[in-house]
Amino acid sequence: MYTTLLSAEQLAALLDARARLMIFDCTFDLADPKSGEKQYLQAHIPGAVYAHLDHALSDKGTPDAQSGEPQPHQDAASGGRHPLPSREKFAMWLSGVGFANDMQAVVYDRNGANYCGRLWWMLKWAGHEAVAVLDGGLQAWQATGGAVSADTEPSHFQSNFELRAPLRTLVRTQDVARRLGRGGQTLIDARAPQRFRGEVEPLDPVAGHIPGALNRPFVQNIGTDGRFKPAPQLRAEFEQLLAGHDPSTVVHHCGSGVSAIPNLLAMELAGFAPTALYAGSWSEWCRTPDLPVEKG
Repeated sequence: MYTTLLSAEQLAALLDARARLMIFDCTFDLADPKSGEKQYLQAHIPGAVYAHLDHALSDKGTPDAQSGEPQPHQDAASGGRHPLPSREKFAMWLSGVGFANDMQAVVYDRNGANYCGRLWWMLKWAGHEAVAVLDGGLQAWQATGGAVSADTEPSHFQSNFELRAPLRTLVRTQDVARRLGRGGQTLIDARAPQRFRGEVEPLDPVAGHIPGALNRPFVQNIGTDGRFKPAPQLRAEFEQLLAGHDPSTVVHHCGSGVSAIPNLLAMELAGFAPTALYAGSWSEWCRTPDLPVEKG
């Protein structure tokens, strides 16, 4: 069972052994939401299911009449630009694509684990331990001679995926706000430094960050070879960032709860215990009245 990362060679061995697994392609582009599926249709690991960030891994709801922004459904598990669907709704999607509790899940993208990390975390949140990120993504698979396909997505038999106790912690806006400035909470923001400092804000209505947050852009977890950095290097970098803060108090966030996951996964690779995710992230925080904003 693989629970964090697996290599292209390890995936090939699983496929050769006809292991019971399902592969998910999570390629996406925030600037062009249709391009991920187009890239999937051009080339993907044979048999892979496409997991669309906006449709499968988010619960955007209907657009607001005044702002035009999608509003989460009432049963959504978070707010923000990419609201988490409820665990029950997510389980229905998994069942619809034929994923079952006894399967190994393998997730990948072409984006430095930025988007496939979302599905990795959601499966853990649904109580499924056997899920791993393909280290290096589709690029690593092709570099080792792995085959790709341009076939349409295969048909699926309906399964009956059963939710189990969550294996990862979801934190909500009210939880973050209540603990702000009181200790026992260390916020790590995965956005680019310019957005964190409030110098630019291309996606949300307010620029800045949650007061007291630390900044670690998610791209810092990936080495020049496109794979996650070695565990000792990741541990040293996070220890330097935390500067004495208790790792168990860490709550990860970003703009909309997606690019925070590489930081969360990297901490686990570094040997830290699983940490929490604030899925609503900055996009929910900055839209919530009366919450403080910090710049610089």
